[in-house]
Amino acid sequence: MPGTTGKTARAREGDDVRYVLLDRIEEVKRGEYAEGLKAVALSEDCFEHHFPGQPVYPGALLIESMAQLGGALLELSLKGELGYSPRCVLSSVKAKFRDFVKPGDLLRLRAEIVSAHEDSALVKVLTRRGERRVAQAEILYVFLKIEDKRLQEAREGYLEILTREARFIE
Repeated sequence: MPGTTGKTARAREGDDVRYVLLDRIEEVKRGEYAEGLKAVALSEDCFEHHFPGQPVYPGALLIESMAQLGGALLELSLKGELGYSPRCVLSSVKAKFRDFVKPGDLLRLRAEIVSAHEDSALVKVLTRRGERRVAQAEILYVFLKIEDKRLQEAREGYLEILTREARFIE
């Protein structure tokens, strides 16, 4: 597909393109927190227009990175409790940006479950570059029960890749 980078992935031929904006999950304590990494590369498509000569990673993509970590944490945590693997859909976001993110930055994200209910959850995500906080967000998710075996297999494969080197804390 012209104009795409390694940040997009196809699960199978004919599936929709999925933007993967989280590189790895390093640590998970189910029901509590997850820590992950996002490496911001100059080759990402967003830098072509945002902004030429002064590249800045878009805040919307940073929020999506944080949302992907929070959603993965919830799915890994709640599968057993709910009796199905919930699809976590973003419902609302309250975010603060404290610094610009630029190509070459290695971001460390930490998502913590604030509260979880039968059909929704609130997750707080903090993003740092080194010791400097660059963004934080409170993200409200709603859960969907989707009974599509192919979709479930693709999602489980995605989570397996993200967590293949993760430490799971009991």
